[in-house]
Amino acid sequence: MGRTTIEGIDLNDPERFVRLEHHQMFTRLRAEDPVYWQPDDLKGGGYWNVVKHADLIEVNRDTATFSSELGSTQIQSGQYPIGEDPDMPFDTRGVLMLDMDPPKHTRYRLLVNKGFTPRMIGLIEQALRHRATVIVDNVIETGSADFVENIAAELPLQAIAEIMGVPQEDRRLMFEWSNRLIGADDPEYATDDVRDTVTELYLYVNNLAAERRNDPRDDIVTKLLNSEIDGDRLSELEFDMFMLLLTVAGNETTRNATAHGMYALLMHPEQLEALRNDVDGLMPTAVDEILRWASPVLHFRRTATADTEIRGRRIAEGDKVVMWHISANRDEEVFDDPYTFDITRSPNPHVAFGGGGPHYCLGANLARMELRLILTELLTRIPDLQLAGEPERLVSNFIGGIKHLPVTWTPA
Repeated sequence: MGRTTIEGIDLNDPERFVRLEHHQMFTRLRAEDPVYWQPDDLKGGGYWNVVKHADLIEVNRDTATFSSELGSTQIQSGQYPIGEDPDMPFDTRGVLMLDMDPPKHTRYRLLVNKGFTPRMIGLIEQALRHRATVIVDNVIETGSADFVENIAAELPLQAIAEIMGVPQEDRRLMFEWSNRLIGADDPEYATDDVRDTVTELYLYVNNLAAERRNDPRDDIVTKLLNSEIDGDRLSELEFDMFMLLLTVAGNETTRNATAHGMYALLMHPEQLEALRNDVDGLMPTAVDEILRWASPVLHFRRTATADTEIRGRRIAEGDKVVMWHISANRDEEVFDDPYTFDITRSPNPHVAFGGGGPHYCLGANLARMELRLILTELLTRIPDLQLAGEPERLVSNFIGGIKHLPVTWTPA
């Protein structure tokens, strides 16, 4: 089968994602053309779109056929040889863990895994439980807040600062940097030159590295600087890139999952009441349903390394293949009533953390823990939290973000 187009489908337009029209588009694509060619004159001619759960898992795990490194993981990246793209301040191919293939990715992940072992995550849980309490302490007397900025953003920022060894008074720098890096299409966050943001971040983490060489601590910076496998260490550029990844992925995704989750609960009061009445019993399935529902990372891209096929569609070597997590998590063949928010859903084989394989999210357990801690604190201490306005969504077709969400409650 060749390339066809469907009238009314445009996955390039971030405004359609703000208006939530993407759900209707993906429902059509899953039914009519689950491996859809999206023309795109601005970004290299177009790309294939994988919208079914089974296909996403197959593409995600087949790193030999579908490369993260050849063209990077963004739709618009990799159009030029490394170092020659006039619009990119840096090229992440082969130096950012997201944009690596095995065996390089395997080696890199072994090095950075040391900061995300179950022991390390367990050690910080007690500290994060206390931080969740303090976050609610800081707002509970006010009776109102921007849920995203004052509540949802705080625990992921404090957690990633704790893990990275960043002083807590500097955590809002990470919030600002990550917003600028992922908000290129959003008027609130867009910046004239992304290079300035990256330079600020690199200077900061290199100063942090210099401090840890002189004063080692039990944080991920110290572990990364000292990690060694068969005599191999991270280069300075690899270290900088991983800290950039942590800065963005460590707070952006969990912040948005928390905001989407609370908004979904407030829009489904019967689900909210059920969870509040059985926090311990229902929280595990509620967290997974929130992750499915939110799918904070809407897509990742791969590049075909050879001619191949998906569902009879001929994919040529060098073609872009985009995997849509937000669509796979609404696949009618996998999820009963996929557009129903159901905190008791089980099993729930969502792909919010990826479809398995080597690129499965390194921070999945940390994200689940953060969601559980902050939601438990909110449900048990602010029983009448309610919406005070509509959410303001991030203008993006890459991150499913909520920028602002006004809420009110009875001060306590």
